[in-house]
Amino acid sequence: MASARQAVWQPSDVAATNLGRFMAKVGVGDFSALRSRSIADPEWFWDAVVRFLGLEWLEPYQKVLDQSRGFPFATWFVGGKTNLAHNCVDRHAASDGERLAIVWEGENGDTRKLTYAELRLEVDALARMLMERGIGAGDRVGIFMPMVPETPAAFLAVAKIGAVALPIFSGYGADAVAVRLSDAGAKALVTVDGFYRRGKVIELAKVAEQALVSAPTVRTVVVVPRISVNFAPSNDTIVRWPVSSPKEPLASRPFDSEHPLFIAYTSGTTGRPKGSVHVHGGFLAKIAEEVAFQFDLGKGDRLFWFADMGWIMGPWEVVGTLALGGTLALYEGVPDFPSPDRLWAFLERHEVSILGISPTLVRSLMRHGEKPVTSHDLSKLRILGSTGEPWNEDPWHWYFEVVGKKRCPIINISGGTEVGACFLSPHPVEPIKPMSLGGPALGMAVDVFDDAGKPLRGEVGELVCLGPWPGMTRSLYKDEARYLETYFGRWPGVWVHGDWASIDEDGNWFLYGRSDDTIKIAGKRLGPAEVESALVSHPAVVEAAAIGVPDELKGEVLWAFVVLSRNIAPAEGLRGELVELVAERLGSSFRPAAIRFTTAIPKTRSAKVLRRAIRAVTLGKPPGDLSSLEDPSSLEAIRKAT
Repeated sequence: MASARQAVWQPSDVAATNLGRFMAKVGVGDFSALRSRSIADPEWFWDAVVRFLGLEWLEPYQKVLDQSRGFPFATWFVGGKTNLAHNCVDRHAASDGERLAIVWEGENGDTRKLTYAELRLEVDALARMLMERGIGAGDRVGIFMPMVPETPAAFLAVAKIGAVALPIFSGYGADAVAVRLSDAGAKALVTVDGFYRRGKVIELAKVAEQALVSAPTVRTVVVVPRISVNFAPSNDTIVRWPVSSPKEPLASRPFDSEHPLFIAYTSGTTGRPKGSVHVHGGFLAKIAEEVAFQFDLGKGDRLFWFADMGWIMGPWEVVGTLALGGTLALYEGVPDFPSPDRLWAFLERHEVSILGISPTLVRSLMRHGEKPVTSHDLSKLRILGSTGEPWNEDPWHWYFEVVGKKRCPIINISGGTEVGACFLSPHPVEPIKPMSLGGPALGMAVDVFDDAGKPLRGEVGELVCLGPWPGMTRSLYKDEARYLETYFGRWPGVWVHGDWASIDEDGNWFLYGRSDDTIKIAGKRLGPAEVESALVSHPAVVEAAAIGVPDELKGEVLWAFVVLSRNIAPAEGLRGELVELVAERLGSSFRPAAIRFTTAIPKTRSAKVLRRAIRAVTLGKPPGDLSSLEDPSSLEAIRKAT
């Protein structure tokens, strides 16, 4: 159980961290006291953060927080004007332009580096082109790109002129792209001619072209010639990414702190995605604080997070790294191609010091053994990060011990697209237990509630937030009613996030997955991650997914789908072993009613298990929105599971 775990990582030189220096600056010597004060007095905390990190408002704000319209519609840094692009590129290019901003590697081995001065040239060139094509403040601009150097440049160019970025996952098909462009009424789209994935060329511009048939508001398509230097536009709508030239710098326009920065769409179960709206001032402050205090990034650090710009961690890593003057490491392809050590070789080559990957990716890489990791010099690594889903015990220890050599803390964060940030996070100034999320992120008034809406300790309950934070979505795009119903509909003035969480006797927080994934057997609540953790501890099991299936007697019974290791065949004896393993680990009440052997588990490109789709297929129901599904054939594998 969580309460029995002991901390396996201890902080050493707290005073040398960004957070240690901040605590000294504000006169708070104890981290737990800082956490409490940041929650009790958020206006003091966020003002102190802005000043400590040197974030610049082009016109000063008059008030930190305005809740006159209530928690759901709180606004931040009231009366001030800023621009995220100014903070992420302009000021660094002006003061230290030769510092490295971006280092990039393509799957085919291509590499590029951009200093802050060079990044500003790219940003300015695209910003000028967009303005020349009639794009201005408030206009929506799609960014449908893999992680190439032009991707953060496009995001910053859109911000610079006050347009609203629309990051779209590079793995989406034409229909999913069209839905998002059409819903936002986008006037422009930035994409690439193609990119490499597992040795194949993905012709992204062709996908974009198909999407535009159903997105008639798009009048400009800017294409980066990633695959072919000879790429030529086929019509007047399409233009090539502009060649940068050393013109007079284009100043970022000052906008109100609450001016929209980007719309982040999430996949919905009904096929209707939700558009989270993030703004210049709030997103800048919250993300810069997280990367500075949770990941301790300084100007000498290189951060790599295995993410796509279409997921919230894409804008997170771009804004957090560049706002603090660090170096953003980007990789185009998959982590184990053409060889199992590709990710580790990338980290060594580019001297990455802060790494972020998901628990599912760790489980996948573990299959190749320790040698791909240990054959590379990863001594530059000093912070490990993770997000996206609950951990299993063995993979967490593998990440901590094999990758981090027990010297790097695992900063396991949790938030979401609508959160625009983290609700929970350990910090490198506190002891860390395996799989723990530490506690509330600074300034975040989170709690765990029981079914009656009362605080709960020592048991699993609903993760909630009781007060506003700068990075939260400003309603949902064009859908205020859905926003209020989704997050504030259960208890007045309480944000219900939809995650199961618990707090142990030492005050450490743990997550158990989405509350709508929770399995309820004879009135007893079970998180699927607990089942999956037990199953993957068996040496024959590589991956697992657990779901609840309706049952007249118990309400639900437990079904599990497992992927076996190579050269291990499904067998009734093995099925029985797995049933008993779960019963032994979790109790006989949670004995699986069925174990099904499959060749694949449906996951998103960000490595989240699509349990709702597994459940729908199992029950013969429509699986809902599958636009984020990485491998469509994995659903057929579930149908054929034995």
